[in-house]
Amino acid sequence: MYLFVCLSMGYFLLQWCDERFDFQATFLQCLAKHVPNIYSAEMDPLVEKQEEMVQAAILYPLECYLFGEDPDIFLEKLQQSGTSQLCGKVFKGGETTYSCRDCAVDPTCVLCIDCFQNSIHKNHRYKMHSSTGGGFCDCGDTEAWKAGPLCTKHEPGASKIMEHSRRVFPSVIKYIVDMLIWEEDKELPVELTIREKVDSYYCVLFNDEHHSYDHVIYSLQRALGCELGEAQLHTTAIDKEGRRAVKAGHYASCQEAKEEIKRHSENVSQRPLHVEVLHADVMAHQKFALRLGSWLNKLMSYSSDFRQIFCQICLKEEAGSEKPCFISKLMLWDARLHKGARKVLHELIFSSFFMEMEYKKLFAVEFVKYYKALQKEYISDDHDRVLSVTALSVQMFTVPTLVCTQNVITTITETLLEVLPEYLDKNDKFNFQGYSQDKLNRVYAVIYDLRYVLVSKPTVWTDRLRERFLEGFVSFLRILTCMQGMEEIKRQIGQHIEVDPDWEAAIAIQMQLKNILLMFQEWCACDEELLLRSYRECHKAVMRCSTNGRSREKTVFHLCGHTLESRPYRVSADPVSIHLPLSRTLAGGFLFLLVEYPLRCLVLVAQVAAEMWRRNGLSLISQVFYYQDVKCREEMYDKDIIMLQIGASLMDPNQFLLLILQRYELADAFKKIKPTKDQDLIKQYNVLIEEMLQILIYVVGERYVPGISNVTKEDVIMREIIHLLCIEPMAHSAITKSLPENENNETGLENVIDKVATFKKPGVSGHGVYELKDECLKEFNMFFYHYTKTQHSKAEHTQKKRRKQENRDEALPPPPPPDFSPAFSNVVRILNCDVMMHILRTLLQRAVELETHLWTEAMIQMVLHLLSLGLLEEKQQLQKSPEEEVTFDFYHKATRMGSSALNAVNVLMLLEKLKRVPQLEAQKDTVNWILQMFDMVKRLREKSSLATIGATSSSEATKGDESSQDKEKAERKRKAEAARLHRQKIMAQMSALQRNFIETHKLLYENTLEVQGKDDAIMEEESISSAIDYSRIALGPKRGLSVTEKEVLTCILCQEEQEVKLESAAMVLSACVQKSTALTQNRSRILELSGDTLDPLFMHPDLPCGTHTGSCGHVMHAACWQKYFEAMQLNFRQRLHVEQIFDLENGEYLCPLCKSLCNTVIPIVPLQAQKINSEDAEAVSQILSLARWLEIVTVRISGYNKQNLPPFTNKGMGNSALEFHSILSFGVQSSAKYSSSIKEMLILFATTIYRVGLKVAPNEADSRIPMMTWSTCAFTIQCIENLLETEGKPLFGSLQNRQHSGLKALVQFAAAQRTTSPQVLIQKHLIRLLGVLLPNFKGEDTPSLLEVDMFHVLVGAVLSFPSLYWEDAVDLQPSSVSSAYNHLYLFHLTTLAHIMQIIISSATESPAAHSSDNSEEAQSAQSFCREVSQYTSGCFSQDIPGWLVWDCVKKGIMPYLRCAALFFHYLLGVSPPEELLQVSEEGQFKALCSYLSLPTNLFLLFHEYWDTVNPLLQRWCADPVVLSCLKGKSIAIRYPRKRNHLIELPEDYSCLLNQASQFRCPRSSDDEQKHPVLCLFCGAMLCSQNTCCQELVNGEELGACTSHALQCGAGVCMFLKIRECKVVLIEGKTRGCLYPAPYLDEYGETDPGLKRGNPLHLCQERYRKLHLLWQQHCIIEEIARSQETNQIFFGFNWQLL
Repeated sequence: MYLFVCLSMGYFLLQWCDERFDFQATFLQCLAKHVPNIYSAEMDPLVEKQEEMVQAAILYPLECYLFGEDPDIFLEKLQQSGTSQLCGKVFKGGETTYSCRDCAVDPTCVLCIDCFQNSIHKNHRYKMHSSTGGGFCDCGDTEAWKAGPLCTKHEPGASKIMEHSRRVFPSVIKYIVDMLIWEEDKELPVELTIREKVDSYYCVLFNDEHHSYDHVIYSLQRALGCELGEAQLHTTAIDKEGRRAVKAGHYASCQEAKEEIKRHSENVSQRPLHVEVLHADVMAHQKFALRLGSWLNKLMSYSSDFRQIFCQICLKEEAGSEKPCFISKLMLWDARLHKGARKVLHELIFSSFFMEMEYKKLFAVEFVKYYKALQKEYISDDHDRVLSVTALSVQMFTVPTLVCTQNVITTITETLLEVLPEYLDKNDKFNFQGYSQDKLNRVYAVIYDLRYVLVSKPTVWTDRLRERFLEGFVSFLRILTCMQGMEEIKRQIGQHIEVDPDWEAAIAIQMQLKNILLMFQEWCACDEELLLRSYRECHKAVMRCSTNGRSREKTVFHLCGHTLESRPYRVSADPVSIHLPLSRTLAGGFLFLLVEYPLRCLVLVAQVAAEMWRRNGLSLISQVFYYQDVKCREEMYDKDIIMLQIGASLMDPNQFLLLILQRYELADAFKKIKPTKDQDLIKQYNVLIEEMLQILIYVVGERYVPGISNVTKEDVIMREIIHLLCIEPMAHSAITKSLPENENNETGLENVIDKVATFKKPGVSGHGVYELKDECLKEFNMFFYHYTKTQHSKAEHTQKKRRKQENRDEALPPPPPPDFSPAFSNVVRILNCDVMMHILRTLLQRAVELETHLWTEAMIQMVLHLLSLGLLEEKQQLQKSPEEEVTFDFYHKATRMGSSALNAVNVLMLLEKLKRVPQLEAQKDTVNWILQMFDMVKRLREKSSLATIGATSSSEATKGDESSQDKEKAERKRKAEAARLHRQKIMAQMSALQRNFIETHKLLYENTLEVQGKDDAIMEEESISSAIDYSRIALGPKRGLSVTEKEVLTCILCQEEQEVKLESAAMVLSACVQKSTALTQNRSRILELSGDTLDPLFMHPDLPCGTHTGSCGHVMHAACWQKYFEAMQLNFRQRLHVEQIFDLENGEYLCPLCKSLCNTVIPIVPLQAQKINSEDAEAVSQILSLARWLEIVTVRISGYNKQNLPPFTNKGMGNSALEFHSILSFGVQSSAKYSSSIKEMLILFATTIYRVGLKVAPNEADSRIPMMTWSTCAFTIQCIENLLETEGKPLFGSLQNRQHSGLKALVQFAAAQRTTSPQVLIQKHLIRLLGVLLPNFKGEDTPSLLEVDMFHVLVGAVLSFPSLYWEDAVDLQPSSVSSAYNHLYLFHLTTLAHIMQIIISSATESPAAHSSDNSEEAQSAQSFCREVSQYTSGCFSQDIPGWLVWDCVKKGIMPYLRCAALFFHYLLGVSPPEELLQVSEEGQFKALCSYLSLPTNLFLLFHEYWDTVNPLLQRWCADPVVLSCLKGKSIAIRYPRKRNHLIELPEDYSCLLNQASQFRCPRSSDDEQKHPVLCLFCGAMLCSQNTCCQELVNGEELGACTSHALQCGAGVCMFLKIRECKVVLIEGKTRGCLYPAPYLDEYGETDPGLKRGNPLHLCQERYRKLHLLWQQHCIIEEIARSQETNQIFFGFNWQLL
C-alpha cells in the first residue's frame, strides 16, 4: 500500500508541474483516489500511519508544486527573510493574558506572555488575567495601542511572492468548503466519485452541551452493547473532537444503531443525542478537509503573500451570483459544524484575515452583513460561545476605523430587536417570567458586541457618521422603549404572593446596559448637532411612553396657601416599575423631564423600607437592592436624583414639594387633621417621612455631579473615597468594588487616592489598608447619598467616636457644598419655601411636645441637617455678595412665626426647646451648632447693612463666634478633667480592696502553684537563679541536680486540678503524630508505602522520612479524654462531612480547647529527681574507666547471649572471668512503679506512633514499637533544633509553651515506655545499636558507620541501656551514679563515631582558602589525621590541613551537640549554662561542651581513650563503605546537613506565569492548556487535575499532586497553583485546603484567580510564614482548621488533585 502511494505521488507531482493539465481536476482526482483508502478505518484509526500516508501521497507533492522546490529548503529561506508584524497567537482556556492600563485602547486589547515580556508595557501599569479561550494577541495591531504596538519579536519584515498559489488555493479552499457544508450523507460530489459505491457506512455520534459525560457512556453501553472502556474511549473522543464513529457496517445496521442510541439517550427532560449515518467515503473526505484546513493554517504563518491570496479567494464572490463567498458560507454553516471543524475554521480565520489589517476590515464587512443570521444561529446553538464564530466579534468591533465605516450599531440593535420579541408582553414591554437563562446569556453576547463598538469614540465627525450613529441610536431607543416600565408590580394586599416572580433577568439586562447607556451619552456629547438631534429622538420616545396615564382627571391639593393640580397616582395602589432606562437616558442628556417616573421609583423604595410591600416577596427586595447598588445605581438611582434636581430647578419649589408629599402619600401627615392611632400606620408614616426628608436632603445637598455644579470627575471619585474611608480603613480591592466602573473597567481610584488617604502596609497576615487623611475629615457628610443604612450608622458612630477622643463636640454638620451651576441655582429655593418651613416646624413641634409616636430621632436628625444646609447656603451667598443681592432668605423664614396665633412659634424658638428634650440628648451638640450658625448669619446680614464699618463688624462677629466656641471648649475640658479625677479615685479604691483581699487570703496564694501556661523561659531563669551550689553539667560524675518541682495541672475538660505523680491517675497532652520529610535533602529517595517489612531501628543520616510528634500543650485527665473521644464518635458518626475533617477510625479528633487536629495523647510522666553523692561518684571514677565499662557491658551482654556473642577480648581489656553481675556493683535501685492508668496510656501512645510512623495496623506486641518510640523522640528533637537555628533563637528559653510541654512529655514517655515491653526485646535492640559503635557486636544487618544517624543511635542506646540491669526475680534499674557513667560513656562513644563521620565525609573537600591557623585544635586534628591515614591504607590523605579538619568538625558537630543538650536536659532536668540562653556561636560551643562533659578540643577525647578507641578506629576505617567513600566511588552525607527551605521563588509573579506558559505535560501530546502547579518543597512542576497524569497507587487512582505528595512530603505537601495564584495544602488523599499565596500587589493584597489582575510581587514575610508552617509541622493543623471553619457536605475531590 505504502509503495503504491509513493508511486502515485511521483505521478501526480509530474502532472501538477505540467502547466497543460487542469490543476483542479487533477487535484480532485488525486483526492478521490487516495483519501478513501487513507481514512478507511475510522473505528480504530492508526493516526500516525494515516498522517504519514497523507504527507506522502498529497501534501508533499502539493507543497513541492506550491513552493517550486523542496519544502524544507524553501521554508528555511523564508524564515530568514523576516517575521510577521502581527503575533496572531490564539489563546487557549486558562492561558495568561496581559493588558496595559496606560496604552491599551480598551480592556480587550491584550498580549500573550512572550510579546508582553518583550514589550515596553512590561514597565507600565498592567493587568494580567486568565483567558477563557478563543482570544487573539493584539501585538502589532496599531489600532489597539496608543503606544508600543510592536514587541521586539514582531518588527516588520519582508517576504517573497509565491508562484502557483493562485492556482492551488482556489481548488483547496473550494474542496474544504464543499466538504464541510456537504449535506448528502450517502453520496459524494461527482468529481470525487471514481470508484463503484460500496455499502460501507459509519454511525457517527456528535457532541452537545446538554448530555453529561456519564449519560453518553451509559447510552452507548446500552445501545451498542460495548464495554465500559470502549464507551469511555468513544465519549472522550467525542468531547474532544466533536464527533466520533461508534459503529461501522452496512447501512441497515448503522441505521439501527442510530435509532437505539437515540432511544436510550432520550428522556422526559432531554432530547436525544445527535446521531447521523455517513457513508465511509463522505466521512473520509470530511476528515481530510479538516486536515487540509490545518495545513493551510500552518501555511498562513509562512508568508504575508499566502495570507493575502488566501483572503482574496475566500472573499471573492461569483460574478452574477447572489451566493455568499467562501468564508461567508463557512461562517453561516458554523453552528452546524462539529467542534473539531469549528476549531480548524476559527484558527484559519485568525491566522489569515486577522493577520492582515486590510483583509480584517473586509472580513468584518462580511461578518456584519450576516451578523443577524450568525447571532440567531448562535442563540439556538448548544455549544459554548468560545466555539462559535460570533466570538470573533471582539476582534473586529473594537477596531475604531471599522466602526466608523460600517453601520454596525444599527445592525446590532436590530439584531437585538429581532431576538427579543419572544419576551414582549401585550403592551410591547419586556417580561422575562419563565425565561431560559442559557438562552438569555446568549443574548447578552449581542449586548457585549454593542459595548465593544462604543468603547472608542470618534475623533472626527462626518455627516455620514452622524447619520449612521443616529440611525443606530434610534434603534437602541426602541429597545429602551420596551424596557421602560417593564415588569410592573402592584402592591399585594391581604394575601402574600404564592411564588416570587423572576426578577434577575430584568436587573441583569439593566446591568449589561449600564455602560452602554453611558457610552451612548458620551458619543452624543462629542458633537453639538448630534446631541440636539439625539435629544429630540429621545424626547419623542419618552413622550410616546408617557401617554398612558393622561386619561385620568386632575386633582387639586392645598397646603400652606399653595395649590397643586396633578393626575391622581398612588404608588401603594397603582402599578409601578423601577425600570426607566429611557427617562434616565434623557436625564443623562441633562434636559428637562417631569419628575413623575423617578419619583415613583423613589417612593417605591421608601414604601419597601416601610414594609408596605412585604407580601410581594423577596423579588421586590432584590430589585430595590440592585436599584441602589454600585453595579446599577449610575443608570438608575443616581439618574433619578438628577431628574428630581432638574424638576426642582424648573418648577415652583412649593409645587415641587406638594408633588413629593402627594406621591409619598403624606398629605394628611402634615395637615392639621389628627393622625390615626393605628400603630402600624403611624410607623409607616414615620418611615415614609424619614425617606422623604432623606430624598430632599439629596436633592438640595448632592451637587457632586459634573454639570449640576462646577466639579470634575476626579472630585466626584475623591468624595466617594472620602466617605468610604469615613466608615473604616479599607483595602484597595474593597474600595474598588464600592466604586462604579467605566467602559474600560476603570474606577479612576489610582489618580486620586493618594490625595485623600495614606496607605498602611500589611503585616505577615491580613492586607494593606488606606486610612483617610485628617484634613479630609471635614468633607464628611453624614447623609451621603450612596451610604446604605448600615454604612450610615457605622460612619456616624466612627466619626462621633473620633471627635469624642479628640475632646471635641459630637456635632456632625454638613460640609459647605459647592455652588449649583446657573441652570440649577433655583434648586436651593426648596429650602426656604413655605411648604418646607411648614414641614420643618411641624416635625420640630411634635418633638418639643413629646408626641413620641409621631416622630423619631432619625427624623429630627434629618430636619437639623436640612436647617444646616439652609444656613450654610445663606452664609455662603452673604459672604460672596452684598445683602441686597441675596434673595435666599432662609434666616428670615426660619425666624418668622408659623402663624398669627398667640401660641405660634418659629424654628429658632423650637430649637431652644429641643435642647431640653431628654430623648434628643445625642443631638444637643448639633442643635448648638445650628444656633451658632443662626447667630453667624444674623451678624453677616447686620454687617452687610452697615457698610461703613463692614470690616470691624466682620472681625467682631468672628471674635464673638470664637469667644463662644472658646467658652464651650473650656467647659468641655473642665468636665473631662472632672471625669478623669473621678475615674482615678475609683481605681484607687479598687486597688486597695484588691490588696486587702490578697493579704486576707495569703495562704491560698502561697500554697497554690500552677505549672500549666508558665513560660518556659521564666521557669528556667527561676531554676537557674536558685541553683548556686551545684554545677551545670548534664553528664558524668559531676552531673548537676535535677530541677524538679511540684506539677499541679488543670484538666481543660473537667477543670479539676491534679498533681502529677507516678501512682496517680494519668494526665495526658493532646498530640499529633505524623510522618515528615522536613529535614531531608534527597527527595528523590523512594519511600516505602508499606511498613510491614521496614526496620526503623537505624535512621539514614539524610533523615529521609521521620515520625514527628507535636502537641498543642493542652492537658486532660486520661479518663476525661476517653469520654470526650467516645462522645465525639457517637456524635459525629452520622454527619456527612466528618470524613473530610478528621478520621475517627484512626483516632483523630480536634483538641477541645484550640481545635487543633490530634490523633493521640502523650501521657505526662513526672521527672524523677536523681541526686549524685559526690563521694560515691569520686570512688567509682577511680575504678570505672571507659575500658572497664566496656568490659563490664560486654560480659553482661555475653551472659545474656552466651552462644551468640563472643567475649570482647582485647589487649588491656581484662579477661572473660568477670562476673555476670558485676554491672550491678556500681549501684542499682528499684524501677519506678507506674499506675495502671499511666501504663495504659504509655501503651496507647506507643502503639499510635508505631501505627502512624509505619502505616500499619495497630499491634501492641510488635517488636518495632520501642524502636519507633526512640525514633520519634530523636526526630522531634532534631526538628525543634533545626527550627530554633533557622529562626536564630537560643537553644533554651525560647521555645513556645506548647513545644516545651510537648518535648518534656515526649522524652519522659520515651524513657518510661521501656517498662511496658519485654526487657529481652529491648536488650536485642540495644545490642544492634551498639553494633554500629562496637564492631564486636556487629551483625549481618548492622549498617556501616556512614549509613546511620548518630543522634538516633544515641537516643536509642541511652533509653534502652537500663534493660541490661534486668534480672529474672528483681525489677532493677541503674542508680544515679551508674546512670551518670552510662550516659557519659554512651555519649562519648557516639560523639567519637560522629566525629569520624564528619572527617570521612569531608575528606574530599578542598580548602576554600589558605590559613595559618596553628592552634592546639589544628595540631591535634593534624596528628589524628595521620593515624587515620595509616588505618585506611592511604585512602585518607594525611596532607589535609589540620585547621580545615578542625573547622569541618566544629561546624559539623554543632547540630548533634545541640540536639544532645536538648535531649539530656529534658531527660535529666539539669539546668543548662547561661550561654545557651543567648545567641552566640563561640560561647554556645564552649557551653555545649561544658554541659555535655566534652573537652573544647574534641580531639583530646580520642587521646584520653586512645588505648580503648584505637581498635575501634581501625575497625571503623576498614569498613568497605568507608573505603568506597574515601576513594570517591560513593558520596556520604556531609555535615552539618543543609537546612531545608522552601524553593526560591521569583520576585515578579509574571516570571512564574512565563514558566507555566512553557510547561508541557510529559504524558500528554495534545496542545490543550493544563493546570500547572509548583511544589514548594522541591520545585517540581506538575500537571494537576488532569486524567493524563493520574497514577494508580495501591489500587487507587491518585492525581499528580496527591501522588507526588506521598513521595515528596510523606503525604503532606504545599503547592502553588500558578494560573490561579493560590497555595494548596494537602495531607493524605482526602484532605486539603486553599491558603493565601505569598504574592501581593502594591496594595498589600493577594489576588486569587487573578481577578483584579494587578502586578504581583513576592512578600518575603509571608513566604517565611509558609516556611515556618512547614517546619513547625502545622500544615495538617491548618488544613483541619480550614475545613472545620468551612464545613461543606460535598467537598473537593483532593484525591484527584
